[in-house]
Amino acid sequence: MSQTKIPVDLILSKLAEDAEKAQSRAHKASEVLLDDLDTDLAQTPYEVVYQEDRVKLKHYLPRTEIRYQTPLLVVYALINRETMLDLQPGRSVVERFLDAGIDLYMIDWGYPTRKDRFLGFDDHINGYMDNVIDFIREKHAVEKINLMGICMGGTFSVIYSALHPDKIKNLVTTVTPTNFDTKKGLLHVWMEHLDVDRVVDTYGNLPADMMNLGFLLLNPARLMIDKYVGFMENMDNKQFVENFVRMEKWIFDSPDLPGEVFRQFIKDCYQGNKLIQSQLEVDGQRVDLQKLTMPLLNIYGKYDHLVPPEACEQLVERVGSTDTEDLCLDTGHIGIYVSSKFQEAFAPKIAGWLKERDQIPKKKSPSRKTAANKPSAGLKKTVQKAKPSKDKAQPVTQPKSSRSRTASKATNG
Repeated sequence: MSQTKIPVDLILSKLAEDAEKAQSRAHKASEVLLDDLDTDLAQTPYEVVYQEDRVKLKHYLPRTEIRYQTPLLVVYALINRETMLDLQPGRSVVERFLDAGIDLYMIDWGYPTRKDRFLGFDDHINGYMDNVIDFIREKHAVEKINLMGICMGGTFSVIYSALHPDKIKNLVTTVTPTNFDTKKGLLHVWMEHLDVDRVVDTYGNLPADMMNLGFLLLNPARLMIDKYVGFMENMDNKQFVENFVRMEKWIFDSPDLPGEVFRQFIKDCYQGNKLIQSQLEVDGQRVDLQKLTMPLLNIYGKYDHLVPPEACEQLVERVGSTDTEDLCLDTGHIGIYVSSKFQEAFAPKIAGWLKERDQIPKKKSPSRKTAANKPSAGLKKTVQKAKPSKDKAQPVTQPKSSRSRTASKATNG
């Protein structure tokens, strides 16, 4: 019986080859990491045309002829930053909208401070959002605008459109939770049992670091291990490194969440599931989904671990509109906006859908009350322009407005 020989020479040759490759990759990775990296976010030029307290309204400078009669306002979540839609040149939802000829606005919610802890749904929806929308309507002399909401910003947009259907022509919701009675997402399971009163009474505003830790724990293997292993394997690829750093900067550029917003979002939505049942109340007004009679496009991700399809897909069945479309894409919560594959399936779809519904009547009466003198808003309206910038608008300063409802809440709290 012959003895099996170990091919030592082949093994040593393979080890030498692998060591040489590793050394070459390490040298190239060192050059990439020590080189100047382009990791800036939100590089599409815009102006800040309206500001109230910490909230700013961005108006993006046109890249081509405006081909839509109706301007579009995008409302991002209060969690994380709206810069996700303009993460990098060439992979930007903002650029796609501008290239389609859309007159584009976006709300920047800013960074809440301790005094914002008492601002709830009413302050953000019937206050800031309503004032911003009235400003756009006044500027363009139109009765209605198009509204697009993202995640929690989509929930706010649904609520706003039900309370103010006379101001919204078309509604687009993306990865927007409206049905919270589901066990599919771990976040929904956690929130169902959260003692939100204790959290808010302890912290005031919900700290951004606490939210980020919670999101990482939803999928720790992928979000805390796999992505960094992937980074190590691609450190010699400059484009990969730049994209990785951009995403990390976006993830950890997280504002705190106003305490009363968090309290109502958890109690009335995650724990009470009132929105989809048309039982939610904001400032004493019931949010009746049957009042959503405008065209509705509802887009969400099949593999979304934060807002699963079960949290989104019931909306079109509950609204009063006869012009609805439900679109589920084979991607996750963020992939809808940044994946190169879905860049072609997302923004162009929305642009085309809006174009089909773009004909609008001009504003009927010039004597309509503005946001500044509406008794229900309780807010001061200040409009200031910033100089256009290729990177970002210069900060706009203004006296901070004092809200009577906020003061009342602070006194009673």
